[in-house]
This record gives sequence, C-alpha cells and structure tokens, in this order.
Amino acid sequence: MEQLNELLLLASRSPVLTSELELVYEQEKQIPGSVNYGIYRYKSLPHITPEDTAVLVYNYAAGRTGEKSIELRFCVKGNQYCSSKQCSNGVCKKSSADCEAAPTIDLFFFRFSPAYLTPFVKGRTLSTKSDRVIAFKEKESFTTTVNLCNRIKTVLDNLLQHNYSNALENIYVNSQLQTLLLYGLECLTEQKAEESFVCRFLATDTARDTILQAREILLQRIGEPITIKELSRKVGTNECYLKKGFKEMFGTTIFEFYQTQRMEHAKYLLYEKGLSVTEVSALLGYSSISHFSTAFKKHTGLKPCELLFR
Repeated sequence: MEQLNELLLLASRSPVLTSELELVYEQEKQIPGSVNYGIYRYKSLPHITPEDTAVLVYNYAAGRTGEKSIELRFCVKGNQYCSSKQCSNGVCKKSSADCEAAPTIDLFFFRFSPAYLTPFVKGRTLSTKSDRVIAFKEKESFTTTVNLCNRIKTVLDNLLQHNYSNALENIYVNSQLQTLLLYGLECLTEQKAEESFVCRFLATDTARDTILQAREILLQRIGEPITIKELSRKVGTNECYLKKGFKEMFGTTIFEFYQTQRMEHAKYLLYEKGLSVTEVSALLGYSSISHFSTAFKKHTGLKPCELLFR
C-alpha cells in the first residue's frame, strides 16, 4: 500500500493516507515474470479533493533483475461507485432504481517486469529513451509525470467496466495493459501523440484501423493459429502492407506479437488456473507438448512445469 499512499499524497498535495478512506472495490493480479496490477476504489470524502494524476516510475538496480521494473500509477476522481449487483465492478450505470451511486477516488497500480518488457526491444536498435527504458539500459531510477489524457482514461475505464471473465478476461486485460504501457511511455519521447508514420499508407484512419483490426483478430485467435495470408484477407489488405504497418504501429512483428500473447496467456492458465502443461499446450493450438515447452522457455526462461510449483 506504500505506493498507493505516495500516489494519493502526490495527487492531493496533502498528508492523506488510504487508511482514511473506505475501500469499496479492489482487484489484484500477480503473475511471476509478467504484469502485477491492482485497482482500488475508495469512497470520496468532502475534505479530500485530489487531482487526476499519472506517474511513471522506472526502478533500476544494477545486477538485480528482480528489483527492476516499470510502474504506472494513476489517481482518477469523478467516477461513481454503486453496490447494486446490476452495476459491474461497482461502476454505476444508472440503469436500476436500486443504484446508490457515490463519488470515488480510483487508484490504479501496474508493475511491468523485465521478462515481460524486454521481448519488445529484442534485436532492435535502442535509439530512443523509451527503448532504453524498456530494455533496462538506463542506469538510474527515476520518476516522471504522465499526461493523463482521454486515451489513458478510456483504457482505465475499460479495465473497470468490461464484462469478460476467466480466459477471455485475461486476453482482454493483457491487451489493455499493453495499450496503457504504450501511452505511458509516450511521455519519454519528444514525439507528439499524433505522430507521423514512415509507411505512407498509415496516414489515414482507415489504414490504421485495418492494422488495429488485425491485432484484435490475433487476440481472439490465441488458441487457433492463423497465417499472415489468412489474416490479410480477413482485414482486406495485402500481406506486405499488413506486415510493415503492424511493425511500425506496434514495434514488433506479427509473429513476435502473437507468440508473446500466447505465452502470457499460458502463464495465466498455468499459474492462475492450475491447468496441466498438456492442457495448456492443447488450448494454445500446439501440435506437441515439446514444441510448447520450447516456446515457453524461450519466452520466459522457465519450463512450464516450473511455473506450476511457484
């Protein structure tokens, strides 16, 4: 809770602790070698008026991988909490006479580990500060504020209001966390949010939407591998444009992105759901357990069976 208290102190500019507030909803997820996050909703009090705040924290410890991480912390006010069962996650939809909405202070905490981040920059020239941070090549820890823009608020709202559960929830949340990380890291570059693209065909909203659609299809097909040719047909573009556009927008190839998503989902199924290696291998569409085990170890540095006993 120390990080949450620090965030609330920064947001309120006064000595306020979370212990002074009534916690009405919380959700936590911790998966080794991946992303740990927590969402905490508190009833607002009249004398506590925090500002919307966003902070990126880069934790670096030379020679100690376990103490390296990138954290994103957000404080958002102005939402409404309702205890009615018709309101998912306490987000009041004002659709029921039973709704008793109360203003909230929502705190979000996300910690991204090196094992999760470094595949994004593997084999790339570390030409920007954001690349060096993701690769943990910056030698000093730092904290910087993030522009809490509408795009970030939309992602935070998505994490609060979605209706997915079990495996689909994991896939959806993981995609939102990557989007959140992308927006958070933009503060480390001098590029504007409305950046120009090298690939000229990405200059239109329609073209960018096509690449986004391809990404969504990959997320929906975690257990059903799809070829690039099939994917390009589904989104109505040619393979060359799809591959180049995807690499420029997301900084990774289609195959690398898909493999990362599969392995992150495998972690969830093994660690959170306790499924066997055989079951996970089959669910993710692998032809053999050995192929799955090899891919998993390449991505995580662990054998699948090792995660089962952590």
